[in-house]
Amino acid sequence: MRHFYDVVVVGTGIAGLSAAIMLKEHGLDTVVLTKEDAADKTATNYAQGGIIAWEEADTPELLEADILRAGCGYNNLEAVKLLATQGPELVFDFLINKIGIEFTRTLAGNLDYTEEAAHSRRRILHYSDHTGDTIQMALIAYAKKINLPILKGLTTIDLITNNHLSKDTQELYRPCEVMGLYALDNEKKQVETFFADRVILATGGLGELYQHTTNPASATGDGMSMAYRAGAEIINAQFVQFHPTSLYHRDIKRFLISESLRGEGARLMNQQGNHFMKSYSQLGDLAPRDVVARGIYEEMGKTGTEFVMLDIASHYKGELPIPERFSKVYSTCLKGGIDITREPIPVVPAAHYFCGGIKVDLFGKSSLSNLYGIGEASCTGMHGANRLASTSLLEGLMWAKQAADHIHSTFSKIERKRYDNIPDWESPDCFEEFDPLLFHQDWKLIKLTMWNYAGIVRNIKGLERAHSDLNYHAHRIFKFYKTAKLNRQIIELRNGVVNASIIVNAAMRHKKSIGCHYVAS
Repeated sequence: MRHFYDVVVVGTGIAGLSAAIMLKEHGLDTVVLTKEDAADKTATNYAQGGIIAWEEADTPELLEADILRAGCGYNNLEAVKLLATQGPELVFDFLINKIGIEFTRTLAGNLDYTEEAAHSRRRILHYSDHTGDTIQMALIAYAKKINLPILKGLTTIDLITNNHLSKDTQELYRPCEVMGLYALDNEKKQVETFFADRVILATGGLGELYQHTTNPASATGDGMSMAYRAGAEIINAQFVQFHPTSLYHRDIKRFLISESLRGEGARLMNQQGNHFMKSYSQLGDLAPRDVVARGIYEEMGKTGTEFVMLDIASHYKGELPIPERFSKVYSTCLKGGIDITREPIPVVPAAHYFCGGIKVDLFGKSSLSNLYGIGEASCTGMHGANRLASTSLLEGLMWAKQAADHIHSTFSKIERKRYDNIPDWESPDCFEEFDPLLFHQDWKLIKLTMWNYAGIVRNIKGLERAHSDLNYHAHRIFKFYKTAKLNRQIIELRNGVVNASIIVNAAMRHKKSIGCHYVAS
């Protein structure tokens, strides 16, 4: 089946939905696709801490300085300035005044600003520790109100470009243009063709490539892999940020213990009860994430343990009771038999955020004509070598507006007759059946390879081993992909091994430690 739209947006997190809402209200025929069976299954939904917002005593200069300090000065200065000057007010203009989100207030009725690591001011708004899911559900509700179509259960396969697919040989001599994408209907097992004058990839991150992650299982980096195969530039792929504190528990996986706990006084200690972060940074427990993650990693190595402890009960300095201020963390830990008001929380670092991605400019434009990238799938350079806490939701929102406004102001249609020369998806004549056992084995190999050799601490020999192993996995996976009956799992597996190779290759080229990329001598 062939579909025609002005804009196709892939992804239903804060970046994708915000951009689609803005485009729809600009009058453009816009559709949103997600591979999930529900629009709320995103990394945005997992976000706990909060979002940087305008605060009377804060200044763009202070925010810029904090972002640059956390990012080790590797940041795109223009992107940092854009976010610092326009982003905080956009939270009020769009999320609060338009979408209608009510953030947590103090007992006196004022907005409750919290602090997180490496921030010099309390400038972060939150809804208890349910910030992400509160924003997510509000955006979905607003999209429904304005009749924005969200098509679920569609796994994007490949971008459609004129150079690679058109039957008109003259297209070979034109600049490369994105003209839409192919997507698999997960239930019907049929590939559908979506033609579009503009495509926005807002597919999120790639934490699923690692053995331990705070990301949802869907975080396989689909957007970056598709863009890379189409010829788009990818940058800063060596910078994978590990969150210092995910819950270490036998039965509860992928659960983030928000950095805002440390912002409200929580302290890290080893299993002997010793606070250790001052040994790794003068900022102690509020050092940037890369520093804290490595500190925990080294402390576990010194003490021969698999986790450390985070104590909020003894050091909490917030106004609201802990079960109210951190309701998600409190209730989730309690289900696992941990009462955070009485005992410390066992934590371990986990892959959390990808600071690299599809290279885009201040408008979210990629190096390919008609293709935009926003949110974690993209790399604006704003984060530099290490993301400052609570900038991710704001970056997604900021570049959603930038992309939507730019598409609206520069919009032009692709000649309809050019689409006639683009074929529909061609499946192999003979299908090879999918073996779930081999699928799980391949994913396990990728995750262990990335965790052991391209994780928190790296070395050249380990990266060379990862490069060799991934080449072997990739050859086998690509060979199977060409003959396999398509399903979501094999598409994600191909994306996963492509992205793992991109990260390892970037890490091998950058032999100097900086930010998230730490190379041991």
